[in-house]
Amino acid sequence: MTLRLLWALAGSLMWAVSQAGEVTVAVAANFTAPMQKIAKAFEQDTGHKAQLAFGATGKFYAQIKNGAPFAVLLAADDETSERLEKEGHAVAGTRFTYATGRLALWSKQANLVDDKGEVLRSHHFTKLAIADPKLAPYGVAAMEVLQRLGVQAKVTPKLVQGESIGQTYLFVSTENAQLGFVALSQISFEGRITQGSAWVVPQSLHTPLKQDAVLLNHGKDNAAAHALLKYLQGDQARTIIRQYGYTAGDGRTL
Repeated sequence: MTLRLLWALAGSLMWAVSQAGEVTVAVAANFTAPMQKIAKAFEQDTGHKAQLAFGATGKFYAQIKNGAPFAVLLAADDETSERLEKEGHAVAGTRFTYATGRLALWSKQANLVDDKGEVLRSHHFTKLAIADPKLAPYGVAAMEVLQRLGVQAKVTPKLVQGESIGQTYLFVSTENAQLGFVALSQISFEGRITQGSAWVVPQSLHTPLKQDAVLLNHGKDNAAAHALLKYLQGDQARTIIRQYGYTAGDGRTL
C-alpha cells in the first residue's frame, strides 16, 4: 500500500468521524429492547450515535411541550406525534408508522396464563398490572380488552398501575403482581415467549397499537436525527423490529 493511499484512507476516516453526529431520542418504553439493538446497528452503519431515553409517551409529550431537547420521538401510539405536529412542536411531513405493537397478558409463573386469557375470570391472582391509561397507550389497550371481555368490574379492585409499560413489566417480573398486560416485545424474541406463560391478545380486542415516529423541532437541522428516521425505515431496522413481535412499517411480520 502506497503512502499516498494511506493518506487518502486516513483522510476519509477523519472526514467520516467529523460528519458523525448525535441525536437524542425519546422512546416509548415498550420499544426499549428493539431500539437498543437498532441504535447499535445505526452507529455501526452510519457513525451517528443515538442517545436514548425511555418512558411513557404521555410524559414525553408533556416534556416536549415544555421544551425538552429531544430531536426525535418514537411514540407508543399514532396520536401523540400528530398532536405535536399540529401544535407546532414537530416538523410537518416527517411523521410515519415505524411499528405496530402487540399486547400480551403475561405471568412469570409457567402455567398460570392460558392461551385464551380465561385466567382473568379466575380467582388465581390478586394483582393485575397495567400501564397507566392516562400516560401509556398500552394501558388504554389493556382497559379496552378488559371491557370487551366483560371482566373490568371484576378485576378493577385488583389493578395496579405502572407509570409506563416498562414499570408494568417490572411489577410482573418481580412477582409483585401475578399477572400483567405488557408489550409482546418485552417477553418474546423471534416468535418465542422467553419466560413464564402468556396470552397474546387478539388485535380485534383493542384499538391497533400503531406507533409513529416524528422529527421534533429541536432536531430539524440535526443530520443524525434525519439519518435515524431514514434508518428506521430500512431493512436492517425492520428486521430487528419484526424479531420482537411487531409488525414493521412495511406491514410484514416474521
